[in-house]
Amino acid sequence: MKEAEKILGHRFKDKTLLDKALTHSSVNSHVAENYERLEFLGDRVLGVSVASLLFRLFPHEPEGNLSRRFTGLVCKETVAQVARMLGLEKYIRVGSEDIRDNENVLCDVCEAVIGAIYIDAGVDEAIAFVDKHWRELIDKNMAPPKDAKTLLQEVAHVKGLGVPEYRLVSREGSEHEPVFHIAVTLPDLGSETGAGRSKKLAEFDAAGKMLERLTNG
Repeated sequence: MKEAEKILGHRFKDKTLLDKALTHSSVNSHVAENYERLEFLGDRVLGVSVASLLFRLFPHEPEGNLSRRFTGLVCKETVAQVARMLGLEKYIRVGSEDIRDNENVLCDVCEAVIGAIYIDAGVDEAIAFVDKHWRELIDKNMAPPKDAKTLLQEVAHVKGLGVPEYRLVSREGSEHEPVFHIAVTLPDLGSETGAGRSKKLAEFDAAGKMLERLTNG
């Protein structure tokens, strides 16, 4: 526990918070004893923290650029990347070792840690944690990324493939943890389906898969 606190840069007053943040449901399925509730909170704290960070760092950028940066910084892949940078996978309590390096789990644990810091020390400490570790990612790529939907539309136009069309396939999960499945279709190429916690993220996922098909095909 002390080693985990050291890499996080935060000494917990309530050690049970960190223990819960690092506990997968395969070890303890009781909702109050694993990371799921803390992950729910941390996801929201992360969003506010990243939005605030971007607002401060890029005072002259329009909303569209800020939104693209935001989406890239809070997506599953980026949050899991931060978890790996910190080495959190070594400290997760799991029922099966194959869970430890799962990208979804790493994302959830990282968000749970943020939630735990928020509960233990308040909003300023949680924001400081996000500022420290997400600022490094921003510094590595100062140009606003193009989202997958924009890239797909540009590639489709260049190749004369028409305009991508998106449709909701299904929705699952609970009210506060929904998962949307959205398909993107291009004429003569069929469809690709993506998933995400919002319709926008599911569209990005679907667009990314279609881009992979166009690139590799």
